Amino acid sequence: MATPAQALWEAAQPIHPQPTAFWRRYVFSIDHKVIGKQFLWAGLLFMLVGGGMAMLIRWQWAFPYRPVPVVGRLLFPASGGVIGPATYQTLFTTHGLIMIFFAVTPVLIGAFGNFLIPLMIGARDMAFPRLNMYSFWSFLLSQLLVLASFATDLGTAGAGWTTYAPLSTNVGTPGLGQTLVILAIFVTGVSSTMGAVNYVTTVIRLRAPGMTWMRLPLTIWGLWLTAVLNALFIPVLGSAALLLLFDRNFGTQFFVAGASSVAGGGDPIIYQHLFWIFGHPEVYIMILPAWGILGDVLAVFSRKPHHWYRGTVGALVAVTVLSALVYGHHMFLTGMSPLLGEGFMLFTLVISVPSMIVVLNWLFTIWGGSLRFDTPMLFALGTMVLFGVGGLTGLFLGDISMDLYLHDTLFVVGHFHFTMAAGSFMGAMTGLYFWFPKMFGRRLDERLGKAHFWFSFLGLALVFGGQLLAGWAGQQRRLFDPFQYTFIQGLRGLNRWTSYFAFALFAGQLAFVVNFFKTVFGRGQQQAGDNPWQATTLEWTATRSPPPFHNFDHIPLVVRGPYELSSPEVQRLTGRDFAGQAEELPVRPDAAAGGA
Repeated sequence: MATPAQALWEAAQPIHPQPTAFWRRYVFSIDHKVIGKQFLWAGLLFMLVGGGMAMLIRWQWAFPYRPVPVVGRLLFPASGGVIGPATYQTLFTTHGLIMIFFAVTPVLIGAFGNFLIPLMIGARDMAFPRLNMYSFWSFLLSQLLVLASFATDLGTAGAGWTTYAPLSTNVGTPGLGQTLVILAIFVTGVSSTMGAVNYVTTVIRLRAPGMTWMRLPLTIWGLWLTAVLNALFIPVLGSAALLLLFDRNFGTQFFVAGASSVAGGGDPIIYQHLFWIFGHPEVYIMILPAWGILGDVLAVFSRKPHHWYRGTVGALVAVTVLSALVYGHHMFLTGMSPLLGEGFMLFTLVISVPSMIVVLNWLFTIWGGSLRFDTPMLFALGTMVLFGVGGLTGLFLGDISMDLYLHDTLFVVGHFHFTMAAGSFMGAMTGLYFWFPKMFGRRLDERLGKAHFWFSFLGLALVFGGQLLAGWAGQQRRLFDPFQYTFIQGLRGLNRWTSYFAFALFAGQLAFVVNFFKTVFGRGQQQAGDNPWQATTLEWTATRSPPPFHNFDHIPLVVRGPYELSSPEVQRLTGRDFAGQAEELPVRPDAAAGGA
């Protein structure tokens, strides 16, 4: 029987009939679960595109001036399959933009945020379902703009993923392609802002009765704090993109200075400020959801409550606040005042304190646990290791004196790939293997999943480790042919071996592709069951797999936190080592007798 609180919640969130028309059910759907899957498909497709570009870049660094095998003549017929300097510029530019804005972000935030938030807080949908749908379709429009940029006369964008002015103005990169990509950044920013408003409102307003802030799963904390950062800082990037579009198309000169300007012009450094005010929080925008996912997955597969849950929540909040105060360390070489630079350096080093609290709590969670090495757990452990390397190497770049030497070297590239690429990619895969049964009702194959893990973990470590070494030795980033410089020629072997590892990493993703399609579309696949991992949160214990259109037949009444694992009392009463967040435990016989 529903309690008065549940009855109130159910009256506010009535069950609507599921649409029957194909277009309303699967294409223009307002169901958060369908929209989550749409973001997943769109993100994975662009991850393939961005990953393919990375392979072309690695080929160029290993074998400059040689035709790209197999696909070279198809992609670059005018040059006989050889990557030319201008093409190379567009490759590393669009690789970075695609992976950050159009691949990892939609998977980590769009897919998991949309699919999980209502299910994990006990709601029947998002606060604004139609806004949710508009968010996805505007995101899809931004992806189409990126694809369209490749078909323009002068090719797609070539000013680097940061799109620094004045290189990204008509002075440095003329042509429609760069304009379309900047417009795509603006449109995807609009999409992210709509999603952020929805996420923030949904978590504040639609939590089930009993789901207090300190009973939220860490995944929800990560997604919610990311949404707060998105709502605050994406508009800053949008403003920069809009002003840049004005400069390119309407003759304004917000970011054009010097001989190219008239009447004094503008200031290109302002663009860098606007970009990095967004850009550094973006690191945490991408990593906070992964941290939250790890907090949940490590507890489930260690069969232990998350260590010092409140401490981890506090650390996540501290990282969110501090992330807005450290952006200047990307601009140490712009000539900012030494006092300001030291301030940014101090905050950059301080942010490592709450980050270490998060990592230590992960370690204490698995310490002494009954570890289960299923594929999600392997990816979670791999994320810890790779993100740890990324975090430690970031300390070098946060220090002004070291940053002056390492700035614009491959050391920077290796660092942020360990942090943003390896950490967020592995975190996304942790979540995908973990919640796949909830999304599709089936479990991914364990053997293929573990093969995928080892290719990914070792491949990412070796590729980005090779970049760290090359950067430490002084190799500059973005060079078309690094070996034109005598002091880099000795690194040719290192670059080739790093490329071989990259090709193996890319090939290893085939295991995931086969696993994904075989499980989703293959015949005779076994159903996973409602709670195959014996987890405790609402999406596993209060509804079915996959969930119905309305998520919950009755809004759950939450009675405990998200990590009721290996409790002796629960084991004695239920014979299991876990209890769901809304599960009512049997009354003890002695208590019942006492009550009588």
